[in-house]
Amino acid sequence: MSRIGKLPINIPAGVEVTVSDDNNVTVKGKLGVLTQQFGPEVTINQQNSEITLERVSDSKEHKAKHGLYRSLLNNMVIGVSEGFAVVQELVGVGYKAEAKGQLLELALGYSHTIFFEIPKEINIETVTERGKNPLIKMSSIDKQLLGQVAAKIRSLRKPEPYKGKGIKFQNEVLRRKAGKTAAKGK
Repeated sequence: MSRIGKLPINIPAGVEVTVSDDNNVTVKGKLGVLTQQFGPEVTINQQNSEITLERVSDSKEHKAKHGLYRSLLNNMVIGVSEGFAVVQELVGVGYKAEAKGQLLELALGYSHTIFFEIPKEINIETVTERGKNPLIKMSSIDKQLLGQVAAKIRSLRKPEPYKGKGIKFQNEVLRRKAGKTAAKGK
């Protein structure tokens, strides 16, 4: 049995979960509403303030999706009750970020400014303090969408291994390489 899939999902107060006959799940909370269609590989059981998932058979495909569906459902419950947040840091001289509504304007050392449109489901804020690296703060109830947008922004200028210049997640530890050293005493 899947270690993740067999864990029950606790439903916090203020969150309402509705499961239809065709495994269409709607989760409502104080932050919003999320809907997800799940396949017939699992059956979703709801008792009081707990949800459990059971797979239909022990086939390889059903085993694979058991843990996946449980994680997706758990992320929906956490998203509508607490929400998710990602903070990215721009490391580099002259790197800037500015949010104008749902449009993110980035100066990343290229010859041009990059304009990146943020989906309406994500709240974005940029922080620029003197003497510190600019920050991009994003929050949303949809973990998958938030991670996808953060990865796309990071891909615009990945951190390089020598000086660490680029866009990185705030607490990300980068593997650094030693640079060239001059030959001594020849």
